[in-house]
Amino acid sequence: MDSFGTFLKSRRDRVTPAEIGLRTYGTSRRVPGLRREELAQLAGVSAGYYTRLEQGQAESASEQVLDALARVLGLDPVETAHLHNLARQSASSGLAEPPVEEPHRRVLTLLESLDEAMPAIVLGRRGDVLAWNRTGHALVAEHLPHDAPHAPERRPSIPRMFFLDPQTRAMYDNWTELARVHVAYLRLTAGRYPTDARLAGLIGELTMRSDDFATMWAAGEVADCTVGAMRLRHPTVGALDVDYQVWLQPESPDHRVEIYTANDPASADAVRALARITPGQDPEHEGPVRP
Repeated sequence: MDSFGTFLKSRRDRVTPAEIGLRTYGTSRRVPGLRREELAQLAGVSAGYYTRLEQGQAESASEQVLDALARVLGLDPVETAHLHNLARQSASSGLAEPPVEEPHRRVLTLLESLDEAMPAIVLGRRGDVLAWNRTGHALVAEHLPHDAPHAPERRPSIPRMFFLDPQTRAMYDNWTELARVHVAYLRLTAGRYPTDARLAGLIGELTMRSDDFATMWAAGEVADCTVGAMRLRHPTVGALDVDYQVWLQPESPDHRVEIYTANDPASADAVRALARITPGQDPEHEGPVRP
């Protein structure tokens, strides 16, 4: 899990004096990026105050100071939001077991309103699959039980699948690109929910069990997950090129509906084939899996 000071230092190390117009007069530098005093001066705070911030004493940091630091560091809106989230964390707050996540009934109704030819899944805060329609299941995890989202203790975890499941990894031609997005989004989520024990456990597990995850996590990227492309070699229907788009849920902001749309006629045919050949879990109920 990130700390405020660690995140600040990582971003300070990335900014070179030349990028922001500082003249160094050819002097040697012992740090890869900006010095603390340089960043402090550009942000309009004292060097001593900035040093205390980087040491984790962020309680006194106002929104104006945080925005000034973000401006000098060249943070994008998502990174700036992450900086604010980290500043609001209490150093004394410990981890706590979060409540079991359940998809809102309106989200399930939305799934039911989507035709089975439109693959869709509902993801929880940590990337657990809370529900999916038949084609969503067939697209991303046909090797797993269709009713897996029923029980919280055995819900599929998309981050675990990406880094620990060889079948999932083999299916994505652009695995590295998508894996980085998953890691960056987990870091953003960790800033929003610093006391979530299950989230901390997931990050720790993936760090220990996957060298790729550990390397990507150490890179310190933070990003939202909203839209993107997935290039798949599906074991049943072959090559697919689809886009994913995330719909946020105002009544359950931790949850996301992820919908997949084909990018070319061949991929659209493949999705329709998945809808035809995937059996329903019950002949009398062809809708999404419900908890």
